[in-house]
Amino acid sequence: MIDFLFYILAGAGVGLAVGLTGVGGGSLMTPLLILWGIPEKIAIGTDLLYAAITKAGGAWTHAKQRSVRWDVVALLAAGSIPASMLTSLALSYLVNDNLDYSPLLNKALGAMLVLTGIVLLFKKQVEAESHDLSHGERWYQRHNKPITVIAGFALGILVTLSSVGAGAFCAVLLLSLYPRLSAIGVVGTDIAHAVPLTFIAGMGHFVLLGNIDFALLGGLLVGSLPAVHVGAKLANRVPNGILRPILATLLVIIGVKFAFF
Repeated sequence: MIDFLFYILAGAGVGLAVGLTGVGGGSLMTPLLILWGIPEKIAIGTDLLYAAITKAGGAWTHAKQRSVRWDVVALLAAGSIPASMLTSLALSYLVNDNLDYSPLLNKALGAMLVLTGIVLLFKKQVEAESHDLSHGERWYQRHNKPITVIAGFALGILVTLSSVGAGAFCAVLLLSLYPRLSAIGVVGTDIAHAVPLTFIAGMGHFVLLGNIDFALLGGLLVGSLPAVHVGAKLANRVPNGILRPILATLLVIIGVKFAFF
């Protein structure tokens, strides 16, 4: 009972952070669950399905208001979905059942948390730089289609291993590669891609690895779904310029802890 109450509170806390800042789902949820004592593979696998469910509503809303670039989603998915499947298969067939691969998951999680924190800290600078087309498009913007597929492949591996990166990391990727994409288009495209990626990665953890705790998943959803709406309503009253640096610094500190200690 105490554990289930913690799951609800964890879901509410992270949901509130997501509503206030727009980021922080997997970045906060997975390390929080691991620090509570939940095994790494269970925390990561469950968080992936949690992310797929919670982001599905947002993706549906963005699709209805035509703020999703489906061609970009298809390019990202062309890399990320096969990569996620291959990663789950590799963990299932290449890693011995008796082998503890939690150190690998910890390293992957720590690296993605640090990267996500850095991305959040410099997101505005990246956005300003990518939108400065006074000297024409940069080489990576001219070749954005193959780069998107390659980046999606890398993202599929890292998200499957850590459950982190499908949000803020992918958003900065879109800002860099598609400077003419509107802000709402970046958000909509990011969320629309995150849903199938986290679902496929989560199902890989469930079907091939058995890394899902449905009681945990239920508690997180009970806490987070209403909290996201509360956070979204409070977002205009809380300075985002203060929250994002705090969140980014927290992610870097937690990431270093998981990666090196």
